[in-house]
Amino acid sequence: MQLVKLVRDGEVVRMSKRTGKTISLSDLLDEIPVDACRYFFNAKPDTQMDFDLGLAVREDSENPVYYIQYAYARICSLLKTMADEGRSVPAADKADLSLLSGEQERALIKELANFSEEIRMAARDYDPSYINRYLMRLAGAFHRFYNACRIKGAEPGVLEARLLLADCVRSAIAVCLGILGVHAPEQM
Repeated sequence: MQLVKLVRDGEVVRMSKRTGKTISLSDLLDEIPVDACRYFFNAKPDTQMDFDLGLAVREDSENPVYYIQYAYARICSLLKTMADEGRSVPAADKADLSLLSGEQERALIKELANFSEEIRMAARDYDPSYINRYLMRLAGAFHRFYNACRIKGAEPGVLEARLLLADCVRSAIAVCLGILGVHAPEQM
């Protein structure tokens, strides 16, 4: 249980237990997607939180749920496009990962390497917000990588290594979203 202050258009939605003016969770879910609700409530499980109703329904990079889901969908779309062109994700032992030496590639690999530690810390502290923060960092690192590093049209060895990296990120995002009970859409 936690105290929640609902905010709409920058204004606090006034509620009062004494007068019976409250908003139930089922009423809230009529207004916002369940994925956003699960994500935002897991973000600050033990403290009072400001729940921005407008942010929860936005479909842009300001909404963390959308931003993370978009990274996942972007990877799925990339993998499907490449599969349609006859390119598949290679097995880990078949890709030359030493070709991933660019700044954005290394940053994404470092973030991906934190995966098991973030899960362990969330479990140790009974705090799912570790996963929320990790997902934002991972999605951000992926978006920067995707914008800086050409995948389609890259040399075959680089293409395979980048496809494998993207698929690993896809898998990590799917696992983390699954832990939070948030849908991982393949298309957006």
